[in-house]
Amino acid sequence: MRVIEVLLMYVCHGASIIRLDAVTFLWAQPGNRCAHLEQTHEIVKLFRDVLDAVAPRAALITETNVPHEENISYFGNGHDEAQMIYNFALPPLVLHTFYAEDATVLSRWASGLNTPSPTVTFFNFLDSHDGIGLMAAKNILSDEQFEIIVKKTQEHGGFISSKTGGDGREEPYEANITWFSALNNDEEDGSDVALQIKRFVASRCIALALPGVPGIYLHSLMGSRNDIEAALRTDSKRDINRTVIDERLITEALQDPLSKISRISRELGRLIAIRARKRAFHPNGKHKILELAREIFAVLRLSPEQDQYLLALINVSNKVCRPEIDIGQLEMEDLCILESDWYDIVSGMEWVVEDRKLSITMMPCDVIWLESCQRKPRETDDRVPGSMQARQ
Repeated sequence: MRVIEVLLMYVCHGASIIRLDAVTFLWAQPGNRCAHLEQTHEIVKLFRDVLDAVAPRAALITETNVPHEENISYFGNGHDEAQMIYNFALPPLVLHTFYAEDATVLSRWASGLNTPSPTVTFFNFLDSHDGIGLMAAKNILSDEQFEIIVKKTQEHGGFISSKTGGDGREEPYEANITWFSALNNDEEDGSDVALQIKRFVASRCIALALPGVPGIYLHSLMGSRNDIEAALRTDSKRDINRTVIDERLITEALQDPLSKISRISRELGRLIAIRARKRAFHPNGKHKILELAREIFAVLRLSPEQDQYLLALINVSNKVCRPEIDIGQLEMEDLCILESDWYDIVSGMEWVVEDRKLSITMMPCDVIWLESCQRKPRETDDRVPGSMQARQ
């Protein structure tokens, strides 16, 4: 009852999303690991009943760093538990994707990323003040792929936090590292900051493109690097990603158009603004994953009204890729759209369909969001097949 009073207090002060932190272990019972007990789910259902009665616009979001199958259990039947759950499998899968320069595992997992009802959705995040949770990917990545994430984290200056597993042995639980440092190793990338920023933004666009609500940790809005000094000073691994922000220094950096912070803020902010204007990215919109090439993560989004299609393509590699898309596999019913060309709302380029094929050229870590556009009459169409032109 006391906890319910606290929930209602937050609602009275205007809270619209209430996070249930580590709710996995809410109920303790001697003799077992106290995870996901029936009583825990019953209490979450009680919280949902109370909020539905007095504050139906408030949403519960559960934070459970556990294997994906256990994590999604907090959706309940789609109407009786959390409206959102932290999509914990996404961060390690995105790291694996960029480390391997291969989107195959991510694409196949995302193909099955469905919810039990239209009233619930995923909270798509990549990092947080705690770090990058690893447990949700245990049954998705192989032991070798999992170990590469651990090794890369350490090579990039981060730490690994462990916990005692069911067999009594220590196992990796969390990567303590900033997202920018996790993706970019200065010793490998040299001084090519432009590529580092591009890779960073491309990775975040996966969370922006998937069904759900995206969330970005404050330090990832600025591309913060590891604060190893703070972690060593406090003897807390998580402090590596909790640097105290100096308002004056950040303001100065944002005013410098060439600074890393300014470039990340400008590009990421532009993409977020574009996304917010497109109904195809609505959490209730349908999605279809396309496996075009191992280097390309591709997701087709459809608005809830089924009147807006958007094809998001992300090159997860450091090389030029030329995927070819058979428009027929998009399963669009509108023949006008099938015969149309596609306009990249990110770059302003237009791509031409020839013989129901769309050939795209993507530079390393490119992000392309394609929207269908009506083709010009053939007699006035002087564009080169497969080429791109800036729309004036």
